[in-house]
Order: sequence, then structure tokens, then C-alpha cells
Amino acid sequence: MLEKVNEIYPMRYTAFLASVVLLFFSLVGASFTGLSGWWPVLFLFLSLVGLHDLQQKHHAILRNYPVIGHLRFLLEYIRPEIRQYFLESETDAAPFSRAQRSLVYARAKGEGDKRPFGTQLDVKAIGYEWINHSIATTALESHDFRISVGTSACTQPYSISRFNISAMSFGALSANAVLALNLGAKRGGFAHDTGEGSISRHHRTHGGDLIWEIGSGYFGCRDAHGRFSPEHFTENVKSAQVKMVEIKLSQGAKPGHGGVLPGAKVTEEIAQARGVGIGEDCISPSSHSSFTTPLELMQFVQQLRELSEGKPVGIKLCIGHPWEWFAIVKAMMESKIYPDFVVVDGAEGGTGAAPLEFSDHMGMPLQEGLRLVQNTLVGVGLREHIRVGASGKIISAFDMARAFALGADWCNSARGFMFALGCIQAQACHTGNCPTGVTTQDPKRQMALVVPSKAERVENFHRKTMQALQELLEAAGLRDPSEFSPRHIMQRVSETQVLHLSELVDTLAPNALLQKDISSLPVTYQDWSLASASRFSLNA
Repeated sequence: MLEKVNEIYPMRYTAFLASVVLLFFSLVGASFTGLSGWWPVLFLFLSLVGLHDLQQKHHAILRNYPVIGHLRFLLEYIRPEIRQYFLESETDAAPFSRAQRSLVYARAKGEGDKRPFGTQLDVKAIGYEWINHSIATTALESHDFRISVGTSACTQPYSISRFNISAMSFGALSANAVLALNLGAKRGGFAHDTGEGSISRHHRTHGGDLIWEIGSGYFGCRDAHGRFSPEHFTENVKSAQVKMVEIKLSQGAKPGHGGVLPGAKVTEEIAQARGVGIGEDCISPSSHSSFTTPLELMQFVQQLRELSEGKPVGIKLCIGHPWEWFAIVKAMMESKIYPDFVVVDGAEGGTGAAPLEFSDHMGMPLQEGLRLVQNTLVGVGLREHIRVGASGKIISAFDMARAFALGADWCNSARGFMFALGCIQAQACHTGNCPTGVTTQDPKRQMALVVPSKAERVENFHRKTMQALQELLEAAGLRDPSEFSPRHIMQRVSETQVLHLSELVDTLAPNALLQKDISSLPVTYQDWSLASASRFSLNA
């Protein structure tokens, strides 16, 4: 009985419904007693507030939690004293700080992101970083920095923005969240990664550029047995919306783990997008079935490039055993098949659900992984042929500048764009009870996320972050993101010592790994001689 009542009148409407009921009884009581008072006025006011909350289209919290949702905004309004007391007690384990979320919210809403009273960071803290500025600043005409992705074997190269939406699947995100992200990408001229859940009808509605991610479950391009289907792949990839294809080998939040979407959550829409049966468990194995060796991986890259008629095809991975990455590079050299791009996902990347040990202690962080990929490609003379993307807790223009300095050509952000949609990091993604409608499949909850309004915020966040990147470049005396180097980033390593990032990370010279004697290289690269293009395991 309680479930039936909750289905018609969700508990999150309790404050609003209570106001209406109390208004009714206060009016009835006043009519019988002849006494008047301020109670009917109060309950009328709260009822009208609730009706307004349900109708307005700017705040998902208020649409899902009429009346009572105002408490959150009250705390924001009377900051910093009260809001600081309640919200700044977050642990260091929180995925993003309050300041970072506030930055995204301000940019997404089109508000000013300037702050008084100087830096709010401890400049004496170990690990504090900054960019040195130049006396000879530059003046750039545009913030729309782009780069072409596609090797000589690619006949349909893609001009990609330097800042894009990272992989998040429909199913993990709600339909309205996908619609808003794609509409924002369309308006802002940047790319939207589908995640491994494939291309849903919601990705197609607004026509924004798509990067189609293909994981080990081959969703959207699988046969009845869960194996790769060239026929189904061709059906999807021929869409003009699909600009690039990304083979996901692993993701930073839970590398080497795989995953299961329980059948109870596989709706008709999800089943249609993924190519599985309604109500069937949706399984992503921990590894691919289309290849078992690095050389076979390169052949798979070539197969997808041919089936897509020359669209860029690349790989995405969180770096694990260095020798496995070396084996992939050796396979590139031996086969002469080069992926058009490599996206490096840092272990600090997020997901809606991952075992604690995996999210905290499995996989290589972005700095080390990105630098390893950059150095290896430089060390064998392939860097000029292959573009490199970066993802993993990238949210601000400084985060992007740092990634560019380490070797990235472009950056992807997931939670940054989730915050732009209105995510408040309630960490209820896996429950279906997301308060803002971002990560739920409950049609009533996701109605709170109004697509046109949130798409505008997605576009705003991208544009203002790129404008901030432009300002950083100008202040540093640079003209393009590719000019950032480790020498531009400074880091405090002790109370009395500061070093360039170039002194903290390895840098290989061009073709260094092709030399006969590599014993003088950093210890990580000693595994190069033990890697083989014919196997992922160490060469015995």
C-alpha cells in the first residue's frame, strides 16, 4: 500500500503536499470557528511556492523536491559562514572540492567566476602548483582551439575541440541528461563521447558530434552471443554524427574489472541501444574477445577504420603494466597500423559504481600514465602520427594546461559536465534516486532536468572554460595549447623548495627507445626490451 502511495505521491513531495493539506484544514478550521490567523496565509504561501517549484525549469532540485529544496539554496545564499560550516567539512576523499564545484556552477549558469581576496589555496602546501606568467603577454583572437585527428590512413579526419565530454553511457545517465549534453555539444561545437553503452536515440535527437566508444561488451555492434558484429557496427558508424570510434581497453575508475547492468534495469530503450534483450543482464567482460594479442588489436583497429570508411579509430586505456603498453606500441611498429589517437584515462577517473579497492588503488594516475604514453611514442618516433587525449579529474583550464604540458592534445571531462547539468554529487548514482535527475532512469525524477536549460549550461561551461584557457595562454606568453611544456608548470615539493614539473617527470629524447643500449633510461623503460608485439605478457 505504501509503495502505491509513494508511486503516486513520491515522498520527496511530502513538504509540498503537507502544505496543501494543512492549508485545507486551516481554512476549514477557520470557517467553523470563525477565528482568523496567520496559519492559512503561511500554508497558502508554501503551497504556491511548491506549485512554482514544480513548474519552473531552471533548478532540478526544486522540481524534484518542491518547497523543502529551498533549504539547500538558503545555505548557499547565506554563505560563507553557515554554508562553510555545513559543507566545508568534506573529507579529502571527496572526488571534487566545493570550490571546484562552485567554479563549474558559476560558469554553467553564466555567472561571474571571479573571486575577491586573492587565492584561497595554501601556497605553502606541498603539491601546490602554478603557471609562471610572462612579461611579454600575447593577445589571441579566439578561444576555439582545435586539432585535427586522423593518420594518413584516415580519409575522414576530425577537427576536435581541445575540451570535450568524456565517456558516460545512456543507462548510467538519464535520457534527459544525454539529450542536454548532446544539445550543448551541438551548440558549442565540441564532441560528446557515448560511453560504452552505445548510441541511443537520445544521442541522435539533436545531432551533436559523437565519439562512439566500443567496450568489451560490443554494445550497439554485437551479435546474439555478445561478440563483435561487423554488420551491426556498420549500421551505426555510417551516421554522419559519429566522428570517431574509440576502443575502450580499460577505464580509470575500475581498470581490468568489467561490469554488469542487472536485467531489472535494462529497459526497452537501453536494450535497443545496446543490442541486448529487455530484462537481460548486460555484461561487460573484463577483456575483449575480438583480440588476444597486441598485433590482433592493431588488426581490429584497421578493421574498424575500413568498416567506418576512413573515420578516425583509436584506443582508450588506463595504463597498467608498462610492458603491455610497450607491446601495443611494438605492434604498431611491426604492423605499420597506427591508431589515430590514444586516450589516457587516469586512475583518478570516476564512475557510478566501482569497488573501493579498484577506485582507490588500481591503475596508473593520469600524470604517470599520460607521461608514459607521451614518452613512448616520442621514443619510437610515432608521436607525430598519433594524437593523445587525456581524462581523469580534469575540470578547470589549469587542469587542461597541466595535461597539455604532460603531452595531451585534448582533454575530456565527465563530472565537470555532470556538474554543469546540476549534479550535486549526492553519490546516489547506483540507487536510481538521483535528486537532480542526472543519473536516474526514473521517468518522474529525470523530468526535473529540463533539457534546453541544462544544455545552455553545458555550452556555457565549455565556452567559459575555453576562454579561461585562452587567458592562461595569453598570460604565459603562448599562442596555442601545444606550447605548454613541463617547464611552464611549477610545483612546491617542500616548504623551501620549488621545482619545474620537468624536473619531476621523465622526458625521453626522440627515438631513445630505438637505441641498442637503453640501460641509461629511467627504470620503467627497461621493460621495453621485455615486451613483444605477439603477446601482452612479458617476453620470457
